[in-house]
Amino acid sequence: MFNEQPSAWYAVYTRSKCEKKVADLFTRKKVEHYHPVKELVRARKIVQEPLFPSYVFVHIPESRSWVVRETDNVVNFVYWLGQPAIIPDHEIALIRHFLRDYEDVSVEQVPIQDDEKRQSASGGKIIAISSNRVKVELSSLGCMLVATVPSREMTVIAGSKIVNGYHY
Repeated sequence: MFNEQPSAWYAVYTRSKCEKKVADLFTRKKVEHYHPVKELVRARKIVQEPLFPSYVFVHIPESRSWVVRETDNVVNFVYWLGQPAIIPDHEIALIRHFLRDYEDVSVEQVPIQDDEKRQSASGGKIIAISSNRVKVELSSLGCMLVATVPSREMTVIAGSKIVNGYHY
């Protein structure tokens, strides 16, 4: 047979406010994608807002990048060092986990540091818990997910914390 390239997650930059349209087009083209949204209450109505404005994530082999580039309202892949930026599977899973388990999730930019200066925790990511906030770094995107957790859901056990059943 032939060798098929493995699929990887890539960040795709879209035209402003076109994330949902692009996600719908990817569905029609049978391109696996992820468009993370958070729910907000506005004027007594629940609306969905993109967690990452102008970004949609696609899971494709590099050889199918032309399908993504030819999609309406796609500007281009997000590049890092001259190559399309690859988002590790565990970071996509972490985004899904945060949006599933926490209601108040936001994104903050992380200042770029040398790898030696980072505190290592699960998978080399910084995990910080202070008062009622949980922060996890997404190094491939240069940002941090922040979730506000009611203090009744947090428990401190011998120097580590448990939030919603997960040890940090």
